[in-house]
Amino acid sequence: MTVTIAAESPLQDDVRALVADLNETLLELSPPEFCFHMTAEEMAGADTTVFVARDGGAAVGCGALRRHGGGVAEVKRMYTRPGHQGQGIGGRILDEILALARQEGIGRLVLETGDRHDAAWRIYERAGFNRCGAVLDYPDSGYSIFYEKSLQI
Repeated sequence: MTVTIAAESPLQDDVRALVADLNETLLELSPPEFCFHMTAEEMAGADTTVFVARDGGAAVGCGALRRHGGGVAEVKRMYTRPGHQGQGIGGRILDEILALARQEGIGRLVLETGDRHDAAWRIYERAGFNRCGAVLDYPDSGYSIFYEKSLQI
């Protein structure tokens, strides 16, 4: 099957199930107080665009661009179901996020990811993100790794 990626509402039942899988996965890797989830309702806010990867119509991955103002936006909710990992889906979702951020004139992208998410680190680093100190209002704990990328020309 061909995997497609498009901006979609997170309020669809299959996308809600995907987000629930993501949340469950994160809770297996980090203490609850260091899991920075967004609900589907929060993801549906005007400040967030959600990209969904579909394989034969089934939601298999997601990622989001959340705008914070001042030329800064955040990469959020990146996830690919285990059976689809290793196929470049996460990188393709990130490419969509980057393209939208550039189109909107966002100057800096930031993100927080877990300290045990080495597959995610590879995706971000291949896309030109660099590790940095704590971003936005995230606590600087041993459970988080932070990245940033300048989009200014």
